[in-house]
Amino acid sequence: MVERLNATAGALLGLLRNGPRSGYDLVAEAEIVIGGFWTITRSQVYRELADLADRGLLKRGKLGPRDRQPFELTPKGRAAFGDWVNTAPEPENLRIPLLLRLTFADAIDPEQLRQTIVRHRAVHAQRLERYRSLDRELKSGGVPDDQRITLAYGISYETAVLGWFDQLPDRMSPPERSAET
Repeated sequence: MVERLNATAGALLGLLRNGPRSGYDLVAEAEIVIGGFWTITRSQVYRELADLADRGLLKRGKLGPRDRQPFELTPKGRAAFGDWVNTAPEPENLRIPLLLRLTFADAIDPEQLRQTIVRHRAVHAQRLERYRSLDRELKSGGVPDDQRITLAYGISYETAVLGWFDQLPDRMSPPERSAET
């Protein structure tokens, strides 16, 4: 019988391939490894871990410090992950709060609009630098290109988003850019 997995469950099984970890550890690792393109809340992690353990896909370990319980992938869980990761992914579902707001930019106070743009651009610039730094670190550590493909996507995405910010109309630009043009 093929175990059906949602994306969160599949991601958790994938993260557990390298050894047992607690829910707390998985939340932190998910933020680093997939947080740039997939969000998993703490409550989702704990709910999914319990369900996966009840289904025999994970084995619960002994409670450790601070009541942290490690979970370990079972052979059934490894097979379920293999089935899940080898199926076609669902289409993207974009939800970008900034773009939702900008749909109604004519109703936003001009100074508030500029400040929002400045803050969001800074976030993307910081992400790009973090991704580039991580890529350099992984590359120097011998991690092959095919294992850094999601990182390459993140670098391309953030580069494109920053290019988009630079093309915004002057009324949405920070004062220093408006003065340059």
